[in-house]
Amino acid sequence: MKLYQFDLAPASKRVNLFLAETGIEVPVVQLNVRDGDQFEEPYNSLNPFHCIPFLELADGTVISESIAICRFLEETNNASKKLFGKTSKESAIIEMWNRRLEIDGYIPLINGIRNKFERYEGKVLPGTRNDLPQVPAIAKRGIESCRILFERLNGHLNTTLHVAGEALSIADITGYEVVQLAIAIEMNFDEFGEVKAWHKKLDKRFKSYE
Repeated sequence: MKLYQFDLAPASKRVNLFLAETGIEVPVVQLNVRDGDQFEEPYNSLNPFHCIPFLELADGTVISESIAICRFLEETNNASKKLFGKTSKESAIIEMWNRRLEIDGYIPLINGIRNKFERYEGKVLPGTRNDLPQVPAIAKRGIESCRILFERLNGHLNTTLHVAGEALSIADITGYEVVQLAIAIEMNFDEFGEVKAWHKKLDKRFKSYE
């Protein structure tokens, strides 16, 4: 089994945080996606989506997408910490929050960053090199979408220690990366005090793994 990563990528960071939290160990191969390693063989054939991370199993199966990778690793290892839930109810609530954080925050901000900053010219879609133009309005809409998410999350965090309950879950890891993306796109979210306090707590915890 091999995990192909680029540690600076938000999706790779989600997997790295999952591994740190669970203690699961996987051999890692670093690809420099900025130099286009993912378009070269054998990586091009292994993962035609050309996105990082992806997991190659011993039988040749390749799993891409960070959450799919984390779920597979949790279900095939005996780690005591279960970030996807221990019961059907817990799993459903975690999945609900993780999806909402992705739909309203993570994806809009990823698209926003790729349409705002010059360094992503020709790379507006992850895993591609093309001539699609950057559209600044997409960045603006990403921030607007995330602001609505933070309004809802801010009130919710008044009632719970973590996003999906009292225990840290994969939803907290996704939410943490949403805030990191909000910072990267230069979004001002000072009015969301609960979100900022929750992020600060996670930031201290996650940086202790470095």
